[in-house]
Amino acid sequence: MRNEGVRVKISLRFGMLLSLVIAIPALADFAAGLAAYQKGDYTAAAKEWRPLAEEGDAATQFNLGLLYVDGHGVPQDYAEAAKWFRRAAEQGYTQAQHNLGAMYGSGQGVRRDYLEAYKWLNICAAKGNAGCLSQRDQVAKKLKPAQITQAQKLSSEFSPRAEKQ
Repeated sequence: MRNEGVRVKISLRFGMLLSLVIAIPALADFAAGLAAYQKGDYTAAAKEWRPLAEEGDAATQFNLGLLYVDGHGVPQDYAEAAKWFRRAAEQGYTQAQHNLGAMYGSGQGVRRDYLEAYKWLNICAAKGNAGCLSQRDQVAKKLKPAQITQAQKLSSEFSPRAEKQ
């Protein structure tokens, strides 16, 4: 019996160590991308961040979206930016929710959709983001009361889902 307890502890320790070893390269790649970005080497930043974003890291998806908005290191492409913001927003990343809501409100990179704009801005406003709150209230002026009710329902039904990593 005593040996079984030792095996469990060893397995748990090995599992924790393995998860740390797996996470370290991802942190290193993000840090390398951030260092490149801070030096103005946006192409290198995009190169470092793309694999992490594709693997589902929300913060990296958001940063890659910003590169596409600005056309830094990648061609400026609002639709591609919206794609990365959406992936991060669906995981609960507040800044991505803000940007995605703004894109829906302006029709930048996506078809203008005030319901979707309100939904995303309402989700991030609920987290205390003042910018989302004011933008949401501006979008609300473009909606009928029934549409606001519908958008509020959509935002209340939202549940963040992590991508498989």
